[in-house]
Amino acid sequence: MVWGLTGPLFGFSDTWQLVINTTTTIITFLMVFVIQNTQNRDTASMHIKIDELIRVTQKARNVLLDLEEVDDQTLEALREDYGRLARKAKSRTKAPARVEAVPTKPANSRSRKRKQSDA
Repeated sequence: MVWGLTGPLFGFSDTWQLVINTTTTIITFLMVFVIQNTQNRDTASMHIKIDELIRVTQKARNVLLDLEEVDDQTLEALREDYGRLARKAKSRTKAPARVEAVPTKPANSRSRKRKQSDA
């Protein structure tokens, strides 16, 4: 709206276009910082919540609490360990062979009537 309203006032001059472009670039740059700050706060709060869940879980490894601080070798070792656990769990829960249902014949209405009259 600012661009449309101020354009005719300044005759759409080169200086006016430079000011508008510079202003929109600065606003965009500031908005990136605001969005990034919001995402960082969200990520930090999520980490705190996950850390609390790890802390209260009896069998959890406390080394996972500061995972962001460990070196690459430790991180890769943990990744391999969890991959191994996932493969082990997957092999234990393999689905049994698929059993196909045998279609049954619907009961004949005459035989139903006979059975009811016999009773």
